Amino acid sequence: MRKKLFGLTLAAMTALAGVTHAQEEKKVTVGVSIPAADHGWTAGVVFHAERVAKLLMERNPGLNVIVKTSPDPASQANAVQDLETQGIDALVILPTDPDPLVNAIKEVRGKGTFVALVDRAPSVNDNSVRDLYVAGNNPALGQVAGEYIKATTPEAEVVVIRGLPIPIDQQRQDGFDKGIEGSNVKVLDRQYGNWNRDDAFKVMQDYLTKYPKIDVVWCQDDDMAVGVLQAIEQAKRTDIQYIVAGAGSKEMIKKVMDGDKMVPVDVLYPPAMIGTALEMTVANFYGQVPVRGVYTIDATLVTKDNAKDFYFPDSPF
Repeated sequence: MRKKLFGLTLAAMTALAGVTHAQEEKKVTVGVSIPAADHGWTAGVVFHAERVAKLLMERNPGLNVIVKTSPDPASQANAVQDLETQGIDALVILPTDPDPLVNAIKEVRGKGTFVALVDRAPSVNDNSVRDLYVAGNNPALGQVAGEYIKATTPEAEVVVIRGLPIPIDQQRQDGFDKGIEGSNVKVLDRQYGNWNRDDAFKVMQDYLTKYPKIDVVWCQDDDMAVGVLQAIEQAKRTDIQYIVAGAGSKEMIKKVMDGDKMVPVDVLYPPAMIGTALEMTVANFYGQVPVRGVYTIDATLVTKDNAKDFYFPDSPF
């Protein structure tokens, strides 16, 4: 009886090992389409996409992940078509600008390809466009910043540097306006900095010329914050009490850790979310777990007390 049980157990273990091996050898191709590294945050996206792709391919021998970067919507539409011709089973896409890419995405999904949309959603973000949506909390990114300014300097005169004229920018603006509701915070101006430090530098120079008194600067992106701080330093303006930015770059997190009075906090919007989307997409095929739906990452307020938890010195951003 004991020998029979041992034989059955051994047979079951052998069968299970065979299933596991078959799962490991299962052939799956995932295409990843992301913006080119035109500023710090997107450089982080490229870094994490390539890092997680390598880890997942090592973990799953039958997996092939193809990462393509594109500088603009037209190039990205071509990249998506190129990935489609390579027989991808899934597409993970962070659009440069979502609305111009809707048709290209729908065409891929219409052929039965699993689609994970990351960060930048089109005006109509529903099941016809994607199976999975992974993003930071854009309204909360603005709201958390607004609430901090409201609590810290409720009478502040604030200038705002926006990102790009796309839906997530408006979500952040709406969140910020909600965050400062009920206070005497006054917004002097709002201009686009295109999530670019040089453009933000120019916008901030314009603000410094136009407004003799500014209390606080809110800019949506840590990369733009670099340009903002340079402009303030060059102008030798001492009226500005602090700036609030967002993303969680190592440079800004370090300033928060060090107690820099100009950067007392930061708001998280991690570029590593591309890795989260890629992990979840691969789990759909190899883990056979439910991953369809919406996955939202918190917009955590980074302070001196918790900054060490979000500081990654080896990251490019």
